[in-house]
Amino acid sequence: MTDTPPSAAPPMLELSRVVKSFGAVIALRSGSLRLEAGSIHALVGENGAGKSTLVKIVAGLYRRDAGDFRLNGEEVDFTSTAQSKAAGIAVIYQEPTLFPDLSVTENVFMGRQPVGRFGRIDRKAMRREVEALFQRLAVRIDPDRPAEGLSIADQQVIEIAKAVSLDARVLIMDEPTAALSGVEVDRLFAIARSLRDEGRALLFISHRFDEVFDLCDTVTVMRDGAYISTTPIDETTPDELVRQMVGRDVTELFPKQEAVIGDPLLEVEGLSSAGVFHDISFTVRSGEIVGLAGLVGAGRSEVARAVFGVDGYDAGSVRLAGASVAKRDPAGAMRQGIALVPEDRRKQGLVLESSVARNLTLAIRTQLAKAGIITSGFENRAAKVWASRLEVKTTAMSTVAATLSGGNQQKVVLGKWLATEPQVLIIDEPTRGIDVGTKAEVHRLLSELAGRGMGILMISSELPEVLGMADRVLVMREGRITAEFERADATSENVMFAATHATGAHS
Repeated sequence: MTDTPPSAAPPMLELSRVVKSFGAVIALRSGSLRLEAGSIHALVGENGAGKSTLVKIVAGLYRRDAGDFRLNGEEVDFTSTAQSKAAGIAVIYQEPTLFPDLSVTENVFMGRQPVGRFGRIDRKAMRREVEALFQRLAVRIDPDRPAEGLSIADQQVIEIAKAVSLDARVLIMDEPTAALSGVEVDRLFAIARSLRDEGRALLFISHRFDEVFDLCDTVTVMRDGAYISTTPIDETTPDELVRQMVGRDVTELFPKQEAVIGDPLLEVEGLSSAGVFHDISFTVRSGEIVGLAGLVGAGRSEVARAVFGVDGYDAGSVRLAGASVAKRDPAGAMRQGIALVPEDRRKQGLVLESSVARNLTLAIRTQLAKAGIITSGFENRAAKVWASRLEVKTTAMSTVAATLSGGNQQKVVLGKWLATEPQVLIIDEPTRGIDVGTKAEVHRLLSELAGRGMGILMISSELPEVLGMADRVLVMREGRITAEFERADATSENVMFAATHATGAHS
């Protein structure tokens, strides 16, 4: 198999056999990618496959150690992001970083404001161009409003508008749909198709195969820092991509084992928080995985945070194994046997600048202390137990957590909480942004934990995950539980209906 597929037309962007190392760690062994004008190209691979490193070389954040990098047939070697942008390349990240205090228009023109007579910024010209850009992209955003408070979807649109105003010919979208609703994804895809039809080249990085097959024309697979294949999207299948990504068949993505469901562990009764959620009641029993489904913004994460004590609530009660759980007391909830793996592992689950060992032992540090002192030896021994059990891929316990792949970061957060030996595990978006192989590992672990008698409340926006793993499914809409289904009765149709219609009663 060749490193890059042949093509009659000159590629807009081409990388061939690119190598990048960080000390002893080889991030890219042989990265290759070829983007054609007027196409949307998917880049897929497990976390740690080298996708992000390849993108950062294109964006000018890293310089390659070896290999070829050409733009419109010309050899390039970017030493800064400014050079990459000047060459017509734009990267749209999962979470854009706009200036919150500036207006939408000011963010689009940051650093290159048009100047009128007497050297003054021509604000009218800026606004006219932004209005024209939004009209061209078929979106409605107020050019004068501050960026603060905009949805992730609108922030991404502003970044795309900025790229179009700079006449970027290559646009890279890195996991752009991870935090978007279905309607927002549809809008983003419509914009992407219009940019493709203008003759631009788009690179779309995603773990969601349904989106890859819906949007993209071609797909490149990477594995272990190396190029594997490039195929027209209509000549491959999800199963074939999985085989190429992981180097083996993932026979079961949802390895749900039978568990003995016992007595109630977590009992939530009449929980209400003004303007957030209302009259939430449910039970999680020993050995049971309860799925909490619903659209983004339905209030699922807010309920989890209230149960664990991170947020308060106005009415209702939480009990664990019959004993009351105090409001706003996460430490008390931990002592009683509740653990919460949060939705945003990077912001809420990890201390990114700390080591793997420190992160794995954060929740049990008082238990590790001897005469008030925690040695690195104690820390490493305790951490290795969970790193081994969860198969965290790292060169050393001293590795900084920020450098791990998304899937390994998720395993570290899981390990941190499992080290507390909880009775109930609340896990919010357990596999968001992680690859298919690691997803199967996380699902297998959740099933094993339930098999040992743990109660699990699993919040997920991925409907196949909810249906594949849950013994019972609760559905939330606009802060209320609108339906409850036993495993045998939970289908994608009735769960989605309950998530989008106010049924007012449990099924």
